Amino acid sequence: MANYQWFLLLGCLMLARGLWGTPIARLPFTSAIIYLAIGLVLGPLGLNFFAFDIFAAAPLLEVLTEVAVLISLFSAGIKMPVPVTLRRWGAPIRLAWVAMALSVGLIALFCCAVLDMPLGAGVLLGALLAPTDPVLASDVQLRHAGDSDPLRFTLGCEAGMNDGSAFPFVMLGLGLLGLHDLGPWGWHWVAVELVWGTLGAVLIGGLCGMALARVNFALRRNRPGHEVLDDLMGLGLIAVVYGLGLAAHVWGFLAVFCAGVALRQTEQTLARRATSRAAQERPLTPDDRADTTPPTVSDGSLLFKEHLERLSELTLVLLLGGAVTTLLFDWRSWAAALFLFFVARPVSVLLALVGSPTSPRMRVIAAWFGVRGIGSLYYLMYAINHGLPQTLAQDLINLTLAVIVLSIVIHGTSVTPLLDRFWRK
Repeated sequence: MANYQWFLLLGCLMLARGLWGTPIARLPFTSAIIYLAIGLVLGPLGLNFFAFDIFAAAPLLEVLTEVAVLISLFSAGIKMPVPVTLRRWGAPIRLAWVAMALSVGLIALFCCAVLDMPLGAGVLLGALLAPTDPVLASDVQLRHAGDSDPLRFTLGCEAGMNDGSAFPFVMLGLGLLGLHDLGPWGWHWVAVELVWGTLGAVLIGGLCGMALARVNFALRRNRPGHEVLDDLMGLGLIAVVYGLGLAAHVWGFLAVFCAGVALRQTEQTLARRATSRAAQERPLTPDDRADTTPPTVSDGSLLFKEHLERLSELTLVLLLGGAVTTLLFDWRSWAAALFLFFVARPVSVLLALVGSPTSPRMRVIAAWFGVRGIGSLYYLMYAINHGLPQTLAQDLINLTLAVIVLSIVIHGTSVTPLLDRFWRK
């Protein structure tokens, strides 16, 4: 397709999505299914107007997916309810770490035993496919800041954290393939990439989010007429935290999510303290309460981030449809996808939540809605750009595409009826 045709296609899709946002939201399937169908019709399996070679475009695609995941993670972080408590966050932490490790192990075992792949490739594929996606899973995540629905919170928080918890396993897979130094007996991997990469990300993200919240609160309270651009502050926080994370060799995805959480938590804490102090001095009217709580960066930047998230979803899923070829219908690809959705994900989630206060019905729903998408595509591009051999890379591309396509279809068509049934009960 020529450049002008790409612009016309994307422009028409964005106009249609903008004009028909409410009717699309009421359909029994997600908008990602529509974008995927258009990509399949225009791609090699349909009219063959365009074809997208993932291996050749890996450097560009890594950047595009990286930006999309970062924006989605920050948006998920600032939607987290206040305050952070161990009881509330216990189930998501189990899913993001225990279920993640179990999923990687089960997928690696399946790849070695059934697909006849080397251990390193199996671990790498498990790391690619185990994390749930923060971009395509918006329909099962928190809808707005302060949403306290326990199911949406658990799934959204899991997707925010496991994009960081998957990275150590990506590096482990690359190390077992001889493409990364794990250190003597794996000690470098354990100490630097698993322990420091995780704890350092939480520390850097948390401190940066708290610092921005305090600076914004002090500036707006002391200088009410001063204009602050929330969108740029939010994007700036993402860039700074991610840059510091890369410089400190920690997992930047996890750091950005933690920055969003810390920003929201600190803003709400400062607002409550200001209102409480003012109420002790004199009774407050609703207007007085608004004056004591300045506008927040999280509320001001959330709408803009959601628009960027929708745009990235449209573009990347459309390209995904153009990358699907007849190679996708190999039995190995669909066997891996079916094993992930009907064995690895349910088993790992149910085992990870044993002893948690979550209800049995909620555990079953969480075990099913493990949406895979843009995050898996990013890890794949990361691995390819770090020296993955072309033959193995093409094999992993076919397996990953099959999982993402099947996830978009089966999760996208089941999300509305299953969640409606869950909430009615």
